Amino acid sequence: MSTTTLAILALTVAVAAFVQGSSGLGFALIVAPVAGMLTPGLLPVFVLAAMIPLNAYVAWRERAFLDWRGAGWITAARLVTAPAGLALLWLIPERGLGLFVGIATVLAAVVSLAAPAFAPGRAAYLGAGAVTGLTETATGVGGPPLALVYQHRPAAELRSTVAACFLVGELASLGLLLATGKGNPGDLGWALTLLPAIAVGAWASRLVSHRMNASRTRLFVLGFALVSGVVLILGG
Repeated sequence: MSTTTLAILALTVAVAAFVQGSSGLGFALIVAPVAGMLTPGLLPVFVLAAMIPLNAYVAWRERAFLDWRGAGWITAARLVTAPAGLALLWLIPERGLGLFVGIATVLAAVVSLAAPAFAPGRAAYLGAGAVTGLTETATGVGGPPLALVYQHRPAAELRSTVAACFLVGELASLGLLLATGKGNPGDLGWALTLLPAIAVGAWASRLVSHRMNASRTRLFVLGFALVSGVVLILGG
């Protein structure tokens, strides 16, 4: 990886960690398309590994607001569908992964923007967990379904619950990918290399998370996802 590519990834990761630490959404939507354009071979292991320390920190920081019931249903469904996400990786050649990530990113952003407000119940939790298990294992992008479920809940509840669900799911997906040979262990090293950038973004988010305008941040993240997803699709 060239120095320029590493610098761009470090800046992207720092911004993404700040956005997700502040709003509860955005890391994979920002990082996955950029990584897909620069070094598609890093997907999805790099994105999953980079999110683990960030989500561990956010879940601990706001643990008092965690929705244990919703997190339980989401995690159960997410673990069940993770193997299906792995199956997608067996079907998609590496050269087509960028295109697939672009399509998944655009669809996720459009659904998030268009979905009406609703009060989540067990079916919504299970559905969000199932979709997240599929898309996050295959591409590293899994936030929008969870954001849909919690978008009208208090911001701290969204951040803590989404982070906890991500943390468990990322560990499971990463283990599955590495155990089956669909993940390159060397990509874990790049996540470790960029750990300082993650830490900077997470620390900065602590300073402003209680003052963030969640709706504007969400629109910015989803707008960025749409643009970068379209670029990946055109490039594919």
